[in-house]
Amino acid sequence: MVIVANGNNCCVRTTSISQHQIATFKSSNLLTNEHKLIRDSVRQWVKKEVSPIIEDYAQKSEFPNHLLEGLANIGAFGPTIPEEYGGGGLDEISYGLIMQELERGDSGIRSTSSVQGSLVMFPIYQFGTEEQRKHYLPKLGSGAYMGCFGLTEPDHGSDPGSMETHFSDQGDYYLLNGSKMWISNSPFCDVAIVWAKNEDGKIRGLIVERGMDGFTTPETKNKWSLRASATGELVFDNVKVPKENLLPEARGLRAPLSCLSSARYGITWGSIGAAMDCYDTALRYSKERSQFNKPIASFQLTQKKLAEMITEITKAQLLAWRLGSLKNEGKATPAQISMGKRNNVEMALNIARESRQILGGMGV
Repeated sequence: MVIVANGNNCCVRTTSISQHQIATFKSSNLLTNEHKLIRDSVRQWVKKEVSPIIEDYAQKSEFPNHLLEGLANIGAFGPTIPEEYGGGGLDEISYGLIMQELERGDSGIRSTSSVQGSLVMFPIYQFGTEEQRKHYLPKLGSGAYMGCFGLTEPDHGSDPGSMETHFSDQGDYYLLNGSKMWISNSPFCDVAIVWAKNEDGKIRGLIVERGMDGFTTPETKNKWSLRASATGELVFDNVKVPKENLLPEARGLRAPLSCLSSARYGITWGSIGAAMDCYDTALRYSKERSQFNKPIASFQLTQKKLAEMITEITKAQLLAWRLGSLKNEGKATPAQISMGKRNNVEMALNIARESRQILGGMGV
């Protein structure tokens, strides 16, 4: 007995595990034709541009910079930002599907894209001036500029309110000092959205540009995970930031946390893509690997593992779709988004572990 996505609903039926059972909403009326076109277009790009080269880059622990232009061309940078500012003007489910398909290729590729859209373009659009929007967003949307998000510090990860990075008013400019750690995209960023405390201890957002004296971005080496993602630090040593680079509407911790909600929503979808790829790999291997004169897919224990995987993937997709519907209506709460991310990431981790079990020694 396996649960499969079948037409407009899910049904339980007795069948053998087959390729078409990957839960992708192919025939579901939950997705519009535009959603399906976006999903399939990104999937084709990933298969052509990412899948053939990503293992090599992961082994080298290097980000494939040549993919940035392609990511921009498929609309992966700022999909929900209005078109007039260089974004895609798409809805939240479209954004989620893009993240799902990118993470089927590699989690680091999805991370690069979601940082650009949710953590760089979103705060500029949401909290910036019209001049800032017109200057930065089209360049970020086209990939001419790459950005990063500076919140986490060496001593303050889950407690960002205790950040030590600070700036002071020097009359014609702000003087910024401090550091950030575990920052995706920092080694090649052109701009950084930096969260720091002013002289009153209030958290504000600043746009810091590469080339400003005292601003450096050392790369983090020897990572065991997200190896094809560029990760580093942001170091500010008496950096003079023009006053026009302050995000005027970003006041307090709520501003950066709202950006994280957008990013977490993307991870809710992206983790599904990672799970789908693990499931697909395990399914293919179980058909090809023969033991005791028959494919291991014919054994009930393997079938049970695969059936449970596809069930959990389908459930996670329904949760993500519902979150996307709520976000489109402006009703999704941070708690709901965090719950979706937590559930779907746990699901993906469990499926990765079970897939590795099916692959046995090949999984190692």
